[in-house]
Amino acid sequence: MSEESVDRSEGFGERLLGVLLDRARLLPPQLIAPLIAEEVARIGGHDVSILLQDYAQELLVPLPGKKLHVGQPEPVTGSPAGRAFQSADVVEVPQAGGVVRMYLPLLDGSDQVGVLALTLETVGDDDRRLLRRLSGLVADMLVTKNAYTDQFFLARRREPMSVSAEIQWGLLPPLTMTVPQVEVAGILEPAYRVAGDSFDYALNDNILHLAVIDAMGHDLDAAAMATIVIGAYRHARRVFVSLAEKYAFMDQAISRQFGADHFVTAQLMHLNIATGELELVNAGHPAPLLIREGQVLRQLESATTLPVGFGGETPRIREHTLQRGDRVLCYTDGIIEERVDGGEPFGEERLIRCVNRLGQEPSGGMRADLRLLSHTLKKERGGRTSDDATLFMIEWRGGAADHLAALD
Repeated sequence: MSEESVDRSEGFGERLLGVLLDRARLLPPQLIAPLIAEEVARIGGHDVSILLQDYAQELLVPLPGKKLHVGQPEPVTGSPAGRAFQSADVVEVPQAGGVVRMYLPLLDGSDQVGVLALTLETVGDDDRRLLRRLSGLVADMLVTKNAYTDQFFLARRREPMSVSAEIQWGLLPPLTMTVPQVEVAGILEPAYRVAGDSFDYALNDNILHLAVIDAMGHDLDAAAMATIVIGAYRHARRVFVSLAEKYAFMDQAISRQFGADHFVTAQLMHLNIATGELELVNAGHPAPLLIREGQVLRQLESATTLPVGFGGETPRIREHTLQRGDRVLCYTDGIIEERVDGGEPFGEERLIRCVNRLGQEPSGGMRADLRLLSHTLKKERGGRTSDDATLFMIEWRGGAADHLAALD
């Protein structure tokens, strides 16, 4: 198709997206990728790749399919596709012969799905506008069709996954969420063998509800406890208001199902995203770290409550007030109890030094910073993760959402 014959007007773009949406509705999952490549060809694009994030958050893996360009996986760190993925912005790379390779982030809301890559002879503002809209629609289609197939899961899986890990990944909410007032992101290790660690969150009006949990034991026993306690947390979140009631509901669910010799450590939080007021219950977890301007300011202390399942008394809730730009880092004991050289635990001091060292470098945004922290900590621990290790970070930015008032 010659450059002169390609219509990239606003009206053409709307028709193209409409046709794509209409055709995708009843297509089986394996035909979605070829349909995307076909529609991209209508605007002169070729060598289309759909790159999905692997479970270890290290690679962007090409989705196989007819009419798709299937190359090698690209690293999240240090590749054009990785830059688009981490920055959530378009990256354009001039190629030999004057063509341009474009990498467009696939965002389902603010959750990072992957990257759409394609090549165009030339790129103008009309192309960029249309392709941004196209990439948003593609991300929504992939997320929707993912519920009907294992194809996308198999592409993302880079090594065998345990049954417990299968359960945990099915339990998780999106790994990232961004709204103007707050951003959250989480990482689980070891990605293909995780069992008892999990997290959950929900933003209901101005309150961000958050839970980070670590079920005792390993393998299926831990995964079963994690499933029960997260289910109990979600039920309580949708019925009750206070953190104390959530704790009590989770405690009863574990003790009744597993008896007195099983337990789950947990952190429960409420964050008012308009004011920065944070309520915290700590049930046997390491204290979260408050990070300000890239440096650990202090631990967010609270009266430690018995782990979930031990029938503890009503927990005391500790209140903290965040400043705009503050980050709160939650982590499970698998981060600090891993044995390093000499057999000593990695420890909280090493964790804090690592956070502070990385905080002196230019920020790539909270999600990219958390991913870098996770990978750096793993290297510092000798590449080992013998126990589940979870990182979960919140960045509070503040401000009211009144710019959306017109939508009410």
